Amino acid sequence: MSSPVLGIMTLYLNEHRALEERTIYRRMIVEGRKRGLDIYVFTPADVHPGGKQIEAMVFHEGKGWSREWRSFPDLIFDRCRIQRNRRFQQLLAFREKYGHLLFLNRPLRNKWTIHQTLLQKANFREHLPETTLFQDMSDVNRMLKVSSLVYLKPINGTGGRGILRIERGSNEANTVLVQGRDQKRRIITPRKVHLSRLGSLLQHWNMKDKYLVQKGIQLQLPNGRVHDYRMLVQKNGEGQWELTGCAGRMGAEKSVTSNLHGGGQAIAMNRLMKQWIEDDDLRAEINTTAEKFGIDVATFLEDTYGDLCELALDLAIDRSGRIYLLEVNPKPAREVFARIGERDIYHKAITQPLEYALWVYRNQASRPVKPIRNTRLASNRPSALKKARKKR
Repeated sequence: MSSPVLGIMTLYLNEHRALEERTIYRRMIVEGRKRGLDIYVFTPADVHPGGKQIEAMVFHEGKGWSREWRSFPDLIFDRCRIQRNRRFQQLLAFREKYGHLLFLNRPLRNKWTIHQTLLQKANFREHLPETTLFQDMSDVNRMLKVSSLVYLKPINGTGGRGILRIERGSNEANTVLVQGRDQKRRIITPRKVHLSRLGSLLQHWNMKDKYLVQKGIQLQLPNGRVHDYRMLVQKNGEGQWELTGCAGRMGAEKSVTSNLHGGGQAIAMNRLMKQWIEDDDLRAEINTTAEKFGIDVATFLEDTYGDLCELALDLAIDRSGRIYLLEVNPKPAREVFARIGERDIYHKAITQPLEYALWVYRNQASRPVKPIRNTRLASNRPSALKKARKKR
């Protein structure tokens, strides 16, 4: 009996066919072989024009990577992240044409739509920072009146790209400090400006319908660096959501984000939280609440958008222990656990999708196939977004 075949679908980073997570894919292929799961890697660009075969990337220990023409896999694990180029358009076309195939995970929507979706559930609202969609500077000014700290985030941004932090001065009410990263993740030079000049400073960022205005949460540690927590929830070999792990992240000096790709540092969750919250009982309560919250969010989003197999939740915790959801990432990285030395969790983060894939394969007859709805870079029309803002 032949092994079930899992195709890990990703996107090339450039015209030289570079891949972002080749090491992770190699580990998955090796671990899959131990479980009787045949795995290869491919991109939509590797599909033969005839639509029946794929020029797959395969890995064999002792031989390394090579390419083989393979039939379509039994299951597809979609690891494609948003790009603004023709490769992403190829992905949208692939999802449209082959949406009837068996996918472990379906696309989510942009940050604004996910925020609006989560607001529908009363239990989630206390964990969602006040957020609106940027239409003009009045949205920023309005938020600055109720909060001394505001973040501006691209609705489709990843890795801290394009995020701005605006903080009103404590001694100068009409002056704000603007910090952040540009679209290439580079830290921009901090600038103090008068509120009346803030609009002209932000004009070239082209934010209308593309940015969120979010109430900020003070997360600066005594050393001045920001911090948050990356929680990974995954489906297990019985098709159930469970917590895989949660790690702390501390941003680089002068960074407004904690992302590891932006120079952030990974720290064990409890070790980092001790610098923020001294009470042992409160920290234990936070851990329990965060785990339940993460699983509830994953369950709700899957019920709304279709099959998912893993999600990363970026969490902030204020001084009182209140948990806030900063972002949901459906294509999470795993290296944060390796960096803090939690090898067992890192191994589990790699193998859980494989165990889930085998479960899906065994139970596919009882699972209805849902066609994929394409996720565009701007998935909502401005008129619909404005209506959603009014409801908020």
